[in-house]
Amino acid sequence: MTEGPPEGRPERRPPHGRVRPTTPGLLIGWGLVGLVGGWLLRPLTAWRNTTAPVVTWGQVLALFLVAGILGLTAWATWRTLHVHGHRLEPHRAVNRLVLAKACALVGAIAAGGYAGYALSWVGMSAELADQRMVRSGVAALAGLLTCAMALLLERACRVRSDDEDSNGDRRPR
Repeated sequence: MTEGPPEGRPERRPPHGRVRPTTPGLLIGWGLVGLVGGWLLRPLTAWRNTTAPVVTWGQVLALFLVAGILGLTAWATWRTLHVHGHRLEPHRAVNRLVLAKACALVGAIAAGGYAGYALSWVGMSAELADQRMVRSGVAALAGLLTCAMALLLERACRVRSDDEDSNGDRRPR
């Protein structure tokens, strides 16, 4: 048997929160954190008298692989929701949205980190400076692509809310 709230107490309703899209400012902020961190990596290794890390093609390909998986997931999600008109199970939708948000942030910080590391080698005459610059630059592009595909997945997870009318316009609150 269900009863209302005890007398004198207002009824508690679950909060109706909304997940907001990832903002460009947040991505730029994490990209700048990565940029500074990547740029500081070479001077810190020189200060500690250790060898600066070498960026391998495996690292670059891993970022491209993640971007590809995110892109395919975004495409499949969009088709499921918007072309076929099916619904995702709530836990699957939340999992995809959390994956998209996390990968957008990781893509931004990776892009910034690799770009900063590449910039730290500009004008250096070290033995592997050119190799580090090129591979880091390509990895920065892969990080940007990862971030872009994650944002596409986030966008694909959007569904019409109850506040929208039949034209897709939001009603004022």
